[in-house]
Amino acid sequence: MERLVDLHVHLDGSLSLETVKELAARQGIEIQNDDILIKKLQVSKDCRDLNEYLTKFEYPLMLLQTIDSIEYAVYSLMKRQSEQNLLYSEIRFAPQLHTKKGLSQEEVVTASLKGRQKYFDELRQKENIKEGDIPSFYSNIILCCMRGNSNERENEETIRIAAEFLSDSDGVVAVDLAGAEALFPTSDYEKLFAHARAEGIPFTIHAGEAAGPESIRQAVDYGTARIGHGVNCIHDKNLMNIIAEKGITLELCPTSNLNTKIVNDIKDYPIDKIINNKIKVTINTDNMTVSGTDEASEMKLICDTFGYDGNMRRIFVDNAIDAAFLSNEMKEKLRGNL
Repeated sequence: MERLVDLHVHLDGSLSLETVKELAARQGIEIQNDDILIKKLQVSKDCRDLNEYLTKFEYPLMLLQTIDSIEYAVYSLMKRQSEQNLLYSEIRFAPQLHTKKGLSQEEVVTASLKGRQKYFDELRQKENIKEGDIPSFYSNIILCCMRGNSNERENEETIRIAAEFLSDSDGVVAVDLAGAEALFPTSDYEKLFAHARAEGIPFTIHAGEAAGPESIRQAVDYGTARIGHGVNCIHDKNLMNIIAEKGITLELCPTSNLNTKIVNDIKDYPIDKIINNKIKVTINTDNMTVSGTDEASEMKLICDTFGYDGNMRRIFVDNAIDAAFLSNEMKEKLRGNL
């Protein structure tokens, strides 16, 4: 069974049904039947756009407002990914969205890292890992800043915390910008990413999903290492050349892009055009539960649709390892587990 990598996976959009039930039970929240829960957590085929897609985060976010729930959610998602034979993942979430019951962003991040460490401790014990080696599955955390009104202070706090916790062995490896791209343009966040650069924090930015090439171009100008989605770069040949020349990697999320109507048919997905312009791409889930998918399904969907062989699948995985927010030493350790 091939080993895969998921660089773009949101914690709140990827809680399994079992995890949601457990989180609800722990907090004394009435557990809905499965059909009702699925409607709360997963989009239908009639999903209109990204804004409708984002409504599916309301219920899981309600459950992720305590230290215990955040720790358990990270632990259970990592366990799920490991059982799916992933080699590596970068799980992302926005600390500011988990403070509604009084937690600070720092407490949120600390809880997530505790859940991460708990799973690794179990896995290392099970696999009898030697000092300095990494287990068969490894994972890190990306902290999302959010597009929105009047949350500049919260976003700056996320940058500060990322700088404090930054480490590819201890958990936090980068920051991101997520949210309603069409409503809150990337151009509004120049100061935020200047702060990230000044702190030496790597970053990826959601761009070219619900907005056009101008959003991607702004992210490139900020110095992003990766672009979340980025499929709308195909409308600007010069921009594609810049992305290729700078070695920026796109985090493609095919099923999610179908859900949000970037394309209406997977056969129209512009991956061939992107690859033919020498842009490095990776295949990712975005939100395992909201989109009803997993990494193996995403890889199969793309490869079956476009006739990609095993060599191309390996290129996607190699691209993901190359683009991971890890030291070269850690990347080589990952390759040793392929």
